[in-house]
Amino acid sequence: MSDYHPDKWVVVKITGKDYPPLYKVFACWYGGWAGADSWKLNSGITRVISSDNHYEFEGSSGSVYFCSKTEYGTNHYGRGILNNLIDKIEKSGGTCVVLPEETNFLEIEYD
Repeated sequence: MSDYHPDKWVVVKITGKDYPPLYKVFACWYGGWAGADSWKLNSGITRVISSDNHYEFEGSSGSVYFCSKTEYGTNHYGRGILNNLIDKIEKSGGTCVVLPEETNFLEIEYD
């Protein structure tokens, strides 16, 4: 099990005709001076805990994403990756939408 602290993040809802909606964290990190930007898509949200400053998104793999409430969105690199992911899902007959920032993540049924 791993803990992740992304620089930027969004929640996506992925749907298909043969399975129920799946919610995932799409996380982005800035590479900084000597590194490259990166991204990660979690295994699927199973539970959310809210604190004053962040959400803790628990994934089906056991990983936890600690996401700052003030950093909803993607970086430029992440936006390109996410757009490609959305296109691939739509070409396979599914949908993938980024949930609005004002979404109450605690009210979603993740099962």
